[in-house]
Amino acid sequence: MLNLNQVLVFSANPKKLVEFYSKLFKKSADWTGGEFQAWKVGDGMLGVGPHSEVKGKNENPAQIMFMFESVDVAGEFNRIKGLGAKVIAKPYHPGEDPKITMATFADPDGNYFQLISPMTM
Repeated sequence: MLNLNQVLVFSANPKKLVEFYSKLFKKSADWTGGEFQAWKVGDGMLGVGPHSEVKGKNENPAQIMFMFESVDVAGEFNRIKGLGAKVIAKPYHPGEDPKITMATFADPDGNYFQLISPMTM
């Protein structure tokens, strides 16, 4: 069985993303190595760093999204919006399940991420 260890977001301007995600997670990075930094988020990590092939903003941000679970999607939505994240979709209930709430944002590089209420598997 595999365990998702980390999602790594490459950027032409990793310092800007480090600043944003430090505010989002309300803490400094848990790991730093050179220009790379990563935060422990639940059971996994989100890392940010430079890559020679990445230039400018993400031109296809819907291709991959990472999701952050919260029991207070509405409250986190307002907090994250206040951090300057671009709102892609305000909180909504996908499908027919009113117990699930989602919202979508873009980070400073245009990468999409979502908030979602806790889901049971």
